[in-house]
Amino acid sequence: MTDETPDATEAEPQLPVGVGPWPGGEAAWPDDPRYDPELLANGDRRNVVDRYRYWTMAAIVADLDEHRHPFHVAIENWQHDMNIGSIVRSANAFGAAEVHIIGKRRWNRRGAMVTDRYQHVRHHEDVAAFTAWARGEDLPVLAIDNVDGSVPVDRADLPERCVLLFGQEGPGLSAEALAAASGVIEITQYGSTRSINASAAAAVVMYEWCRRYA
Repeated sequence: MTDETPDATEAEPQLPVGVGPWPGGEAAWPDDPRYDPELLANGDRRNVVDRYRYWTMAAIVADLDEHRHPFHVAIENWQHDMNIGSIVRSANAFGAAEVHIIGKRRWNRRGAMVTDRYQHVRHHEDVAAFTAWARGEDLPVLAIDNVDGSVPVDRADLPERCVLLFGQEGPGLSAEALAAASGVIEITQYGSTRSINASAAAAVVMYEWCRRYA
């Protein structure tokens, strides 16, 4: 380890994200309805992978819909938790079928980095409404929390079709949510802290699902 701090004057220049206007001008634009004329003309600085550069938002969503994974992500939203946006961002990155917000309809979107525009998000008034939806879709609900009886994620039964249910930073899942789950999963830890950040935990479990099935 070192306690040397780089001189601010030596910091690397911040390069613009994305790409500029399509090379060659309008005459060279691709003849493809998926491409957005405004982006072709002005450049695409969005937070999207290269294969979606210059595509319209609708075209990106339609393409994602062709290969989304069959797992869903649900989040209890009672305290306006700032982690929700980050969880939505991870859900998009790992190709979740849908994100479900349980509780308050409004949630902090800052951490989503606009990925919620490409991710299907559904709202449920309370745990009972969410549970009824999951039962109707024949989707088992797996709670993610480090409570008594939880199973380490690397050894847990993780069905291909399921809903991964996450709680709030701090209090975790409500008693009602835990009671509605068919199983409870925890992430094995090796340090002194009792729990890890909620959005980090969500990313770990989604990655484990993808490791098994994707």
